[in-house]
Amino acid sequence: MSVARVTEISATSASSFEDAVNKGVARASETLRNVKSAWVKEQQVRIDGSKIVEYQVNLMVTFVLED
Repeated sequence: MSVARVTEISATSASSFEDAVNKGVARASETLRNVKSAWVKEQQVRIDGSKIVEYQVNLMVTFVLED
């Protein structure tokens, strides 16, 4: 039997949503052990003038707790 926990994190990128997801998962994996999955809860962009200047994702990251 295993027990998992879900935590929400936010990550940003200047280039794309995909890059923001990759950065978020990479950073979560540095701090959390046994990361098993993540799903994108929200996406948003920050706009300056008429241009997108930042992509942001809120991720729900699942990791398995150690025995």
